[in-house]
Amino acid sequence: MGNSDAVLNQTTQAVEETVKTREGKLRVGIIGTGWIAEAHAESLKKMDDVEIVAMADLIPGKAEAFAARFGIENVNFYPDHAAMLANEKLDAVSNCTYNVAHAQTTIDALNAGVNVLLEKPMCVTTEEAVEIMRAEKKSGKILSIGFQPRMDENMKMIKRIVESGALGKVYYIQTGGGRRRGIPNSTFIEKSTGGIGAMGDIGCYSLDMVLNAIGYPKPLTASGYISDFFGTNAKYQRPDAFHTAAENAARFSVEDFAAAFVRLEGDIILDFRISWAMHLDTPGDTVILGTEGALRIPSTECWNGTVGGAMTLYHDIAGEMTETKFPILNTNGSLFDLKVRSFLDAIWEGTPAPVPTSEILYNQAIIDGIVKSAKLGREIEIEIPEI
Repeated sequence: MGNSDAVLNQTTQAVEETVKTREGKLRVGIIGTGWIAEAHAESLKKMDDVEIVAMADLIPGKAEAFAARFGIENVNFYPDHAAMLANEKLDAVSNCTYNVAHAQTTIDALNAGVNVLLEKPMCVTTEEAVEIMRAEKKSGKILSIGFQPRMDENMKMIKRIVESGALGKVYYIQTGGGRRRGIPNSTFIEKSTGGIGAMGDIGCYSLDMVLNAIGYPKPLTASGYISDFFGTNAKYQRPDAFHTAAENAARFSVEDFAAAFVRLEGDIILDFRISWAMHLDTPGDTVILGTEGALRIPSTECWNGTVGGAMTLYHDIAGEMTETKFPILNTNGSLFDLKVRSFLDAIWEGTPAPVPTSEILYNQAIIDGIVKSAKLGREIEIEIPEI
């Protein structure tokens, strides 16, 4: 076992011992019982200090079928989140609704005095993110955003490398990634439910990887481009349980590709691109350039929560150009389980949210800035209202 694994193992054991001394169980509800809720349910079922007591879904019978499929008993079912919040005494909710519903459901839960684990993306627009944060501030409750890659030891290593000073002053970042073919369909592809496409699904992850590493500087301007050449073409679509390939192409109304040139505080340039579908295996590795060194982070086939291979630090030692390899680190446990566990521990201990909205606000502002810039066909200033 490596040093990092040993430390994480000790930390996990300490958390488990702490949990055992806690009295009672946290009463948790699930808002939305679609695909991502499955991962939440599986993780919550593993936690001894949690009881899933309620589920809400707009589709009649869907929550009941979900509970039966996962063997979750003694649950109250509701036709929407408002009814659940009005009739249940909850400690927390997993918010697993589609993107455009994230803001209102989260605000309502916070106003009801309930802690929230909100799936990514935080929402669709900057304005929604600000309203969520205002409700969070007023409620005093914990709101954590569902970025489980933060729990990966390799992601933590990227941040440690930057914070060590090995790169010097960071001045340019190239990041993104995507899939040669990987349009998820379902509610992801319609503007009325998804709001945004590839950027909200996987682009927010790649942004978080680099922005978290450099301390989340404020975004200042964005020059963005988005397209939908593949999603709207039945030739590149696929059927699902409810639609033919042609039907999915017809209802596709978000972006399947996005690219942008973003200026950040601290005179840092962010060169970003993300794709659900393209004629390429990857648009390139992530690269962080600094005045004292550079870091190359191999891309992944499909954002899976970690890095695509050993990272390389390019730097000079004693006047000689040198390359240092960082082998892949193992993470002790499921990233999703660690995400859920960190949220629950924050509730018990009254500690800050593991993935705070103060950071993800900037992530959302960049995505929204790209959409607004692409619509106007020019660079725009990114404006973030006061919270």
